Amino acid sequence: MADRSWEFVFLARHGQTEWNRVRRRQGQLDSPLTAAGIAQAHRGAATLRGHGVDYVFSSPLGRATATARIFADHTEAPLLVIDELAEVHHGRFAGLTDDDIDAAYPGELARRAQDKYRWTFPAGESYADADRRAARALARIAAHPARRPLIVSHEMIGRMLQRHLLGLDPAEALRRRHPHDAVYAINPAEHTWRELRTR
Repeated sequence: MADRSWEFVFLARHGQTEWNRVRRRQGQLDSPLTAAGIAQAHRGAATLRGHGVDYVFSSPLGRATATARIFADHTEAPLLVIDELAEVHHGRFAGLTDDDIDAAYPGELARRAQDKYRWTFPAGESYADADRRAARALARIAAHPARRPLIVSHEMIGRMLQRHLLGLDPAEALRRRHPHDAVYAINPAEHTWRELRTR
């Protein structure tokens, strides 16, 4: 569904947070960026110098908007919040570690592994739900006159953004990873991508 007028779409993940550091699931809850996360955002923004980013679009969650502001400051591009870019809703699993989940919901993570795309977080979303949201987010972004938009969001919804931008099937999209300090440059017309990263 990608808008063919886009020359590139840049995808960034928010910087590391306090809950990322202790492997606590966030979903649509939030925790602040760590010092390392702020540094990751600055390094990620530095990779985009000279790449012509003309708009920055962000998830509404605090960890993403804090990261997006750093990117917007570096690129001098306008920052717009798109609600549909929020992370997959983890429902009752939000705020828990995997050990917490295993104790409270025995076997549920194993059931999730059997059909990760359709499995739904209790009182939350599935990847299939997030996939539809990702399509709506890209349609909203396409309504702006951006030729080289930067999208700052999260790893899980980011997989579904990549699915649409790269023409991936769900299983392939779910195998993708997105480090906090990497920015992906995607050519939607050619379904190609490369990683931009500075050390």
